[in-house]
Amino acid sequence: MRLVQVKLTNFRCYHGEATLDVSDLTVLIGRNDAGKSSFLDALQHFFADDVPEPDDLCVHCGDGGQMKITCVFDQCPSNLVIDATFPTSLKDEHLLNENGRLEIVKVFECQRDAKKAKAKGVYVVALHPSADQMSDLLDLKNADLKKRAKDVAADLSSVDQKVNTQLRRAIWATCADLKIQQKELELKSETGGKIWEQLKTSLPTFALFKADRPSTDQDAEAQDPMKLAIKDAIRTQQEALADVIKIVEQQVKEIADRTVDKIRELDPQLASQLTPRVTNKNWDSLFSVSLTGDDAISINKRGSGTRRLVLLSFFRAQAERDALTNNTGVIYAVEEPETSQHPHNQRMLCAAFESLAEKPDCQVILTTHTPVLARRFPQSSLRFVTKDVGKPVVKACDNDAVLRDITTSIGVLPDHKVKAFFGVEGRHDIECLHRLSSTLSKTEADILDLRQAELDGKLVFVPLGGSSLDLWVSRLQQLNVKEFYLMDRDVAPPSPPKYDAAAKQFAAQANTTVFVTSRRELENYLDHRLLVADFANYSGSGKDFDDVPSLLAQAIHEHAEGAGTWMALDKDKQKKKESNAKRRLNSEYADKMTPAMLTAIDPNGEVRTWLKAVSAAIQA
Repeated sequence: MRLVQVKLTNFRCYHGEATLDVSDLTVLIGRNDAGKSSFLDALQHFFADDVPEPDDLCVHCGDGGQMKITCVFDQCPSNLVIDATFPTSLKDEHLLNENGRLEIVKVFECQRDAKKAKAKGVYVVALHPSADQMSDLLDLKNADLKKRAKDVAADLSSVDQKVNTQLRRAIWATCADLKIQQKELELKSETGGKIWEQLKTSLPTFALFKADRPSTDQDAEAQDPMKLAIKDAIRTQQEALADVIKIVEQQVKEIADRTVDKIRELDPQLASQLTPRVTNKNWDSLFSVSLTGDDAISINKRGSGTRRLVLLSFFRAQAERDALTNNTGVIYAVEEPETSQHPHNQRMLCAAFESLAEKPDCQVILTTHTPVLARRFPQSSLRFVTKDVGKPVVKACDNDAVLRDITTSIGVLPDHKVKAFFGVEGRHDIECLHRLSSTLSKTEADILDLRQAELDGKLVFVPLGGSSLDLWVSRLQQLNVKEFYLMDRDVAPPSPPKYDAAAKQFAAQANTTVFVTSRRELENYLDHRLLVADFANYSGSGKDFDDVPSLLAQAIHEHAEGAGTWMALDKDKQKKKESNAKRRLNSEYADKMTPAMLTAIDPNGEVRTWLKAVSAAIQA
């Protein structure tokens, strides 16, 4: 299942209901203490199935009240088996909300003087029958359902009356108007309990990495994968270790027997009461692990930024293991990943999180209050957490007003060293231009390594995501620096470029240069022969308007043994695979491009023109 929305009611700073829309990559941005972490902590309570503290109740609720944590999911299980082996579905049981999604609510009752809040129950918000004798079927046992079926004259001729699911369907079928209404249904009855138990097995694994945590190699995230590795290693040596135990037992028993013989010489009665028994601890309890880096320096003695990077990697390893064990998706939630990190590492983490979010069955939720991270992520991923008339709210970053609020709240740039602003359509374009410029800069003096220019703070890359409204434009205009925009043509002539209107809008601004590719997109400037060399089944031929990411994704998928046909995949999986292919194209294959290859593929020198113009602005 995929998380698409979170609602908090009376939880911490949120009085009433606050809603957060969740995508594959969601970035909560706002000042300290705005309410970003409350969502992550609430999700931890929801997925860990534990109870919040009484003081998590919003202070505006008085001495007591109810907290609610609601999670909404799509991509739900197509079948449920709650009666013997007869399958049913959430839709057939009327357990989906008005948007066809599964909406689960956990309710907690709180008294401030209590040690713990009390879990009141688990509910489903659904469009459910409310007509007389039709609204309570999920609460009825088999005997009661049979009686109800008789009362409403249900046709049971083809119904297995031992199967409650079939009885409910037959009863609902007798009613011309079920009076479907949205309501909260508690999953507490025998049937409701079975439904909840099945749904729990399909929930994604939630893994939270807190900002205010110690970062040592003895943290659970570091030790759990290491302990698992120890257990796995011991498991492979069971026979050899069993032989060791036998040898030890034999030698110890011989000494014990001799000792008993000596005791018998002194006190035969005492000796008759003694029997040697040898026990051993679990082998894995004999081992502990610490991590050392170069020169045998312990990770615990390294800088805080390095320790956090190492721990974050262990955190990911543990979460992925749990997800594989449970055969579910995984949600990574990371508070302030920028903590203790150099700007270079911050950019590296951004790329890593974006790649994670592109994996199938994987979502990433981040919190931040730094402009370095905010400007790197696409606008569609940002959620602004702020206060509106003193009340905390969450706003999608989908209009000019919110964009201005974000830039006012957190700022845009840490200093004014910026010489050029380069707006591109997505982060993969940034990666490609990084790599192509790095290669060309080694032999062509008028082209700079744009990755290094960005690290030096002289260049700002921001993915526009195809939008004509960018988060940083207004602030950069105030700095009076050069602005460049690179937009994909997307469609073949004679049609105008897809973002022709946006290109003209930008071009009309002072200090601004707009480039529009003459080909479909940036991937069409990579040599297709590199792809054919790795995947003989790649069907692209190097044409200007080949959909290169889609063709490569299809080739990679069908190249895998037993993967099946591309068309058999659903659209969401195709999209994920295309995104992964796009990542490989703009990193792995962009790295393989030589200056000579680029000259042959791009005889008009479009790519060099873009890079030279931006480089000249940086050097001015």
